[in-house]
Amino acid sequence: MEKEVKSLELEIKLVAERFLQKSKNREIQVISHFDTDGITSATIMMQALKKLDKKFSLKIVKSLEKEFIYNLPKNKLTLFLDLASGSLEHISKSGLEEVFIIDHHEIDREIPLNINIINPELHEKQKMSGSCLTYLFCKQLNPENKEFAKLAILGMIGDMLEKEIDKLNHEILKDGEVKRKRGLLSYPSTRPINRTLEFCSNPYIPNVTGKTKGVLDLLREIGLSPVNGKYKSLVELDDKEMSKLVTAVLLRNPKAASEKIIGNIFLIKFFNKLEDARELSATINACSRLGEPETAIQLCMEIPKAKKRAQSLHIKYRQLIISGLKFISETEKIEKNGFVIINAKDKIKDTIIGTITSILSNSSLYKDGTVITTMAHYEDKIKISARGVGKSGKNVREILSHVIKIIGGEVGGHEFAAGCIISKEKEQDFIDNLKKHLEIEVVKI
Repeated sequence: MEKEVKSLELEIKLVAERFLQKSKNREIQVISHFDTDGITSATIMMQALKKLDKKFSLKIVKSLEKEFIYNLPKNKLTLFLDLASGSLEHISKSGLEEVFIIDHHEIDREIPLNINIINPELHEKQKMSGSCLTYLFCKQLNPENKEFAKLAILGMIGDMLEKEIDKLNHEILKDGEVKRKRGLLSYPSTRPINRTLEFCSNPYIPNVTGKTKGVLDLLREIGLSPVNGKYKSLVELDDKEMSKLVTAVLLRNPKAASEKIIGNIFLIKFFNKLEDARELSATINACSRLGEPETAIQLCMEIPKAKKRAQSLHIKYRQLIISGLKFISETEKIEKNGFVIINAKDKIKDTIIGTITSILSNSSLYKDGTVITTMAHYEDKIKISARGVGKSGKNVREILSHVIKIIGGEVGGHEFAAGCIISKEKEQDFIDNLKKHLEIEVVKI
């Protein structure tokens, strides 16, 4: 008998009620992903559980591997945030007694009976971040959790879902008292524009990103000069200045679609000051990917001492991104019609390779429908990231799943943004099988 499909809102309400009932007198173990969406989800949940006076522990993980799931304590209530939809089989066999999942990644199997899940993939594939789902869940637990709406928005932006604003997401933006301005999607929009453009990797601007002279040439060309030794910020530009800037960027990147580089700049009140949500989101991401998720969480909680540390980590992270992009521009690639495979080995950190893949997929370097797959070594494993350019064409998660079934490993993600982990000894097997599968996909088309 088929399960009755409820609305996402009703499902959140019912699962929240079940959670309150099942978590009575029980310790909770929260496991969340280490990117911005996972960190903001964890921070919202952590503060909501504190208000309920619940006893809990928190683990931030890069990925959900089989051994990790099987080694979790069985008697606690387990709450997964922004992950676990691709690990349902392992979870159902792990012996965990009470399991709740709040996630938005693709599901490829039936939901086991012992798992309570909130996932928009089960509700007409609505586009929502893990943080927004966590926020709506926590708002059901206690309406006072409305104060954490701005964290949900940072997670939404971290997962690049800010252009998918439907009724539920719009409600969260309203709760978070977000201000918006239309303009170039470079950040931070609140800092001097010369610095913003120099470190701008998304959108990547040829001969400008990472090049001081290129930045000054562009600003001179559009007639922007410093006042008292300081340039205006993006949000301070008037409509005419913004229009000239966008035109100059498009001229340097003629293949770029204007909708990818122009959009809403979101401004959020943080540390009692209006800040660029993209900058905050990127800073949270940088802290966690450089091994300091605790700093990322403290930043989300607006703890003053975390701010300076987070900013220095973000500077280091941006430098690693720029050097990673430089390495990729110079290294040998496996390129054929419809796909490119880039094996960075140990030249790019495994925690950064996904971000670089996203930047490449949003650049004008590859045409729509191209599958970009990158690889980076860590310990005895390889982290693989795959992206579909232009969000059209092949389902990259299905492609990775097909290869992983043959060689073994863990896979997860979305239709146009997915990843997997394999053992290092399977490196050449993976490349050979991926090439074969991608070549078959190209022939099909």
